[in-house]
Amino acid sequence: MTRNKGEKTEGLAAEVKRQFGAEATTRFLRTLPAFRTEADIPDRFRKLLDRLDCVESSTAGGGRQ
Repeated sequence: MTRNKGEKTEGLAAEVKRQFGAEATTRFLRTLPAFRTEADIPDRFRKLLDRLDCVESSTAGGGRQ
């Protein structure tokens, strides 16, 4: 891969990540049935999601909504 192509790929990846992290995108995805979380999930999954929230908030300042 050439340097220019590599830079374009990195730039595209950064832009996609930025857009998926945007509040407007998050709000929109929450309205879609496939992206809704179930209110009554098993405790083991809730604990895993809580651990994921901790990791995300310590690295990116974000979390699961």
